[in-house]
Amino acid sequence: MQAQSEERRMIQEAARQFTMERVLPVANRLDPEKGKIPRELIDEMAELGFFGILIPEEYGGLGLGAYEYCLVAEQLSRGWMSVGSLIARGNGLIGALKGLTPQKKAEYLPRMARGEFLGAFSLSEPNAGSDVANISCRAVRDGDDWLITGSKYWCTFADDADFILVICRSDPVVDPKARHKGLSAFMIEKPRGELPEGVQGSVIPKIGYHGWTTWELAFDNCRVPHSAMVGDEGKAFYLACAGLETARAHTAARSIGLAQGSLEDSIQYARQRAQFGRPIADFQAIRFKIADMATQIEAARALLYAVCEKIDRGVRTDTEASMVKLLASEMSERVTSEGLQVHGGAGYTTHCAAERYWRDARLTKIFEGTSEIQMRIISDALLGKVQA
Repeated sequence: MQAQSEERRMIQEAARQFTMERVLPVANRLDPEKGKIPRELIDEMAELGFFGILIPEEYGGLGLGAYEYCLVAEQLSRGWMSVGSLIARGNGLIGALKGLTPQKKAEYLPRMARGEFLGAFSLSEPNAGSDVANISCRAVRDGDDWLITGSKYWCTFADDADFILVICRSDPVVDPKARHKGLSAFMIEKPRGELPEGVQGSVIPKIGYHGWTTWELAFDNCRVPHSAMVGDEGKAFYLACAGLETARAHTAARSIGLAQGSLEDSIQYARQRAQFGRPIADFQAIRFKIADMATQIEAARALLYAVCEKIDRGVRTDTEASMVKLLASEMSERVTSEGLQVHGGAGYTTHCAAERYWRDARLTKIFEGTSEIQMRIISDALLGKVQA
């Protein structure tokens, strides 16, 4: 692994400073109340260029790579994973938006880089999570338009986004062995703070990830023009899978950021909390916990950087991305749980951030492909796929 460049150190330090000065105080105030990320914080992120890290310079972005993207995501998540995830509403949709025409890219990407055109991704359904090919939400052609009808689940940021990228079934399943065919993607533009016309929503109650709202959506003949289709008709499965390597590296970065926050808070608490006449940091049980937490974080971080370097070189890393996503998310749950244990009873209250890191870390084992899905991908690469 190459040594980190001066430019990368500067990016990391800028993200760290922003997190500690702006993100962390907001998270500590709002997350216990399930408050959403304030608009002014999003605007500040836009000014720092965080939404345009992966967007090419020709479209007003920074034109950087997965390495820099994950550096920023890790630091932001150290304060609040909701904020560390928010940068994907610009950068993270780049893979799926490769299907845009050159004209649409010129129209949308500069606005996205400025934080003026942020999106939500509507893929999952009540019966289609890990099994993307099982999508049943229908898109039916009606002249120059399409009518979308069906249910979607786990659509985060649907209300505050400027558009929703929705994956629907535009053709029925003909071959049960090729269920991934016949899916199409549509970009539905809408006003901020509202759902599109023809779409009703209900908020999904979550135990964490409180910085923004996650929705169950009901499309009822939602009319969109044919020009809203992204990519080729019937081939959206490939758009949905595009950018998964970077997305999984991003989740690993968020996991590491959560664990780092737990570690730093645990060190501070252990130095301040006294029992039996001395700081608990003097006791071997606590010292060994902190040593183990730090070691696990560094191991995951080293793998993350190695995977990011491969992604940026254009090397296919689907297996390695699954490995780092699996390793980092599993590590994060263990480390944040230990961090809560170091805090004792205080860790089980919302007075400390320890419980927030723990709750949010648990999610990293589920989204962007569960740990079980990652293990399947890795084992298939090593042993070959099991024949049906």
